[in-house]
Amino acid sequence: MQENSSKVYLIGSGIAALASAVYLEKDTGVLGKNIYILEKDNIAGGACDGSGNEEDGFLVRGGRMHEAHYECYWDLLSNIPSLEDETVSVKEESFAFNKKYVSNAKARLLKDAKKVDLSSYGLSFKEQAKLVELTFVPEITLNNLRIEDWFDQEFFDTNYWYIWSTMFAFQKWSSVAEMRRYMKRFIHLVDGLYKIGGILRTKYNQYDSVIRPLRRYLEARGVHFEMGREVVDIDFNLSADKHTATVIHLKNGDEIVLAKDDYVFITNGSITESTDVGSWSEVPKLKGVDESGSWKLWKRLAKKHEIFGNPSPFCDNVDLQKWYSFTVTLKDSTFHDYMQDFTGNVDGTGGLVTMTDSNWLMSIVIAHQPHFPNQSDSVKIFWGYALYPDRKGNYVNKTMSECNGEEILEELYYHLKIQEMMQPITKAGKINCLPVSMPFIDSLFMPRKLGDRPDVIPKGATNFAFLGQFAEVEKDCVFTVEYSVRTAQMAVYGHFDTDKEVIPVYDSIHNPKYLIAAMKALSR
Repeated sequence: MQENSSKVYLIGSGIAALASAVYLEKDTGVLGKNIYILEKDNIAGGACDGSGNEEDGFLVRGGRMHEAHYECYWDLLSNIPSLEDETVSVKEESFAFNKKYVSNAKARLLKDAKKVDLSSYGLSFKEQAKLVELTFVPEITLNNLRIEDWFDQEFFDTNYWYIWSTMFAFQKWSSVAEMRRYMKRFIHLVDGLYKIGGILRTKYNQYDSVIRPLRRYLEARGVHFEMGREVVDIDFNLSADKHTATVIHLKNGDEIVLAKDDYVFITNGSITESTDVGSWSEVPKLKGVDESGSWKLWKRLAKKHEIFGNPSPFCDNVDLQKWYSFTVTLKDSTFHDYMQDFTGNVDGTGGLVTMTDSNWLMSIVIAHQPHFPNQSDSVKIFWGYALYPDRKGNYVNKTMSECNGEEILEELYYHLKIQEMMQPITKAGKINCLPVSMPFIDSLFMPRKLGDRPDVIPKGATNFAFLGQFAEVEKDCVFTVEYSVRTAQMAVYGHFDTDKEVIPVYDSIHNPKYLIAAMKALSR
């Protein structure tokens, strides 16, 4: 492999950008010292986050689920030494962890604090037929359609919808085209969906298990992490059939003039932009596009040419895109002991527990403990979220978006019927809850048409590409780390002459074994 003198500028530091840096350095001959990651925040990782400590409280805004057939993602992590043992890759560490802690949820849905019988998904023959039909229609016929445009109201009262919507964070008004992609891409998981079968996790939260090892790997190879460097605009030389990025503009007034062989890879849009963290006593604020970086940048680019896509469907309807999450830190094991006895799941094997009679449609997840490397045995954490934060609670007479951490837990305890049990722990100050508002977290599921997301390498692009959840990848599913890493492979292998090819999307929809199992499961 010959040395390549190009400089490559990566805008954003989510996993798509980090994966691009790995593939650039490993497969193209671009030197690590010629790769620059420009990030407006002071921490890398984008949506793969995890932070905090025992005193102030731990925080994870969300968790990216994994499965065995994330072909690009596991390819990436097979090259990265794990955080704690450099003789083992992150992939090897993760697969060994999941062999030990197998997902088998025994209390996936609750109603009136009792387990819901999931021997049936509760789908009528008509609803089963509509699901099957959805997998066969061309995607282009679903432009701008919502899920509620495809299914009758009865569908949204089924066990299947409760499981599906809370597992993947779909709403009734989400894009039916994206639901179709999920049905086709994950048909091999439908049979075990009710018990979260086949879902894999990392040993710790994804910041510590994935992002920190990636950053360490890249920095050891000379890659520059320029934090607090916000890109506000990019100049292009746009002609009839050839488009070239020429100048990168930064918020502080600096400019980066791109030389003939230089490249810029742009993360357009972000699901964790403009988030705000509340506290035990404070409500998180709801922010929007004005406080963002990547959304404002994409809007500016979109005005220059149609090849840059259309961000409006993904960022102009915050009330339809938002939801709220919360992370709970306990210096006491009472809650975790109770949930283990009640659910029958050891920490790390149960996954989502959803309260179906919650006005907020609240779910919680108890990960394997410790979930952070700096978490002692006496400290426990769990995470939760709700899809309908603008509805008033069943117990707390406020919308979730008006609640602080203490009030969110009061609502949760009411649904689990453990208010008395948890009172002494609260009074003793052994618990903290950090709520988070995320205005764009479901933006990638908004109804859209083909072309709203720009191609990874737009037609005629000579030296730029788009990365992440808002670049177009045929057949694959947004809201997955696999999607982001695939865009990295497409960008790097599309612009640079290597002997590498983008790994194909796992094609379970054409495997008769999975199709038959899925049909049987849907008809249960």
